[in-house]
Order: sequence, then C-alpha cells, then structure tokens
Amino acid sequence: MNVILAKPRGFCAGVKRAITIVRQALDRYGPPVYVLHEIVHNTHVICDLAKKGAIFVEELETIPEGSVVIFSAHGVSRAVEERAGELGLLTIDATCPLVSKVHRRAVRLNKMGCDVLVIGHKGHPEVEGTCGRATGAVHVVSSIEEVAGVQVNDSARVGYVTQTTLSLDDTGALLAAIKQRFPAISEPERTDICYATTNRQNAIRELSGMVELLLVVGSENSSNSNRLREVAEHRGIVAYLIDQADEIKPDWLAGVRNIGLTAGASAPENLVTEVVDWLRNHGATTVREMAGEDENVIFAVADMPST
Repeated sequence: MNVILAKPRGFCAGVKRAITIVRQALDRYGPPVYVLHEIVHNTHVICDLAKKGAIFVEELETIPEGSVVIFSAHGVSRAVEERAGELGLLTIDATCPLVSKVHRRAVRLNKMGCDVLVIGHKGHPEVEGTCGRATGAVHVVSSIEEVAGVQVNDSARVGYVTQTTLSLDDTGALLAAIKQRFPAISEPERTDICYATTNRQNAIRELSGMVELLLVVGSENSSNSNRLREVAEHRGIVAYLIDQADEIKPDWLAGVRNIGLTAGASAPENLVTEVVDWLRNHGATTVREMAGEDENVIFAVADMPST
C-alpha cells in the first residue's frame, strides 16, 4: 500500500498569522486572552491555544471589561467592532488579509450603488462578517436554486463577492447562473477564492488520478477541508474527512493500493505525520509527496496595541 501526500497541504498564510497573533497576545498581555469564535476551524489548534490561556467565546458580553479580545481569521461585522468598543474591550483583528480584501470590495460596490451578492454558505462566520461590512443592499446566495429568487434594486447595478474557501467546481456553476440572470454584473479582477484554497483543490484534482482513496485531515466545521473531500468525490474517489488518525477505520483500506493524504488550510502538519504513522502501522510500505505548488506567501503581523 502506497501513500501519496498532496502538495500543498495544511496551514495557509492567513491561518499561520491568526495563530501567531493569539500566541503573541498571550505573551504580551498574559492569559487570559479572549477570542471571539474559533480563531481558525480546527479542534486541535483550539485545544492547544486554550491550554496556553486563550478563552474562546461566542458573545462579546461574556468578556470582562478591559480584557483583550481577538477577532478570528474569518472576520467580523462592523457592528461587532463597535460593540467591542462600547464594552471597553481592547481589540486585536486577526482577520485574514484576503478576507479583508473581500470586505473592502463589498463596501466599494455598495458605494457605487450596487446590490452585493455574497456567494457562500449561510451562517458561516466569514459570510456573516462580509455581510456585516456592507453599507447597502446585500444578499447571500448559496445555491443555483436561490439565484432566481434574489430581489435587487436595479438588475444593471449588481456585483458579487465570494467566500474565500469555496469549491471552484461548485462556484463555477453558481456563477454561470448568476451571470445569466445579471449579465451586467460587476466581477472582481480575480476570484475571491483564496490562493491556498485554489492550490489545495488543484492538488486534489491531480492526486485523484493516482489514488483510490483520499484522507483529508481537518475538522468537521472547516469549510476548506470539506471542499477538498468534495473535490475528490466529484472525481469518483472515495474520500473521508478525519480530525485525527484514530478516526480512520481499517476497513476503509480494504483492497486499496494507493492512498492520497492531504490537510485543510487550518490543520497542522503534526496531524498529517500521525496519520502517516498510523498508515505505516496498518500496511503502508511507501510514503512520498507529489510534485506541487510551493507556497511562499507570508502575511505580516502588526504590533500589539497598548493597554
């Protein structure tokens, strides 16, 4: 049995930056440091930071006045920022710069008099944050079926932005339906789907031709990890999303000669190593990494604010 590691895989620049911000805040201010929502969607990352003194909350009102609060990599609405100020909290923004770019485009479109279509999953923190940055009409569109029901002020003045972690396959069909209904729609110069999501999905497209089974290391609530599984499934490959090695069922390996292994953009590499060790203990004889994209993107971390 052979194991082929996807390249690239695992942490993206936005995730690395967000985790670094939490760690630096703990060093600068001492625990506890509060984080609104999960800093990134990975249970192991959350547990590790919690052990160091990070407290993850869902409501600002539960944070003591004067405390440090960090906004997650998925971004937050303007109303959340303002409410944090009203509560006397010291805020640090760990929003991924690529998500912030989407926020700015939504604002620009509204200023141009456009209704904004936010293509993404309803209820996802990134989508809610983007909608909360808009200054005018905004509509979330999650499926082709919803396109016909969108009511805009002027069909000639519509633009769209996209959740950064979507599947390129699914988004293509949805965009085609949107453009058919709104031929004059304003498009971004480049897709809002981030480089890391694109690179990891492209790696799975290539890897799908080499393997019969794909294991995706990532948490259940990780959008980009779920999309990797779906990309493989769309190509007829059996794929499973696992949070850690002990979730693998030995019967998945029955009759399998080549296994692909990847990790979502919020999953640390040590989890991949643990899966490789598990597979070696269950019959894997060779492990190699596919040729793939080298990622050299780094997002700088700003200085911590003074208390």
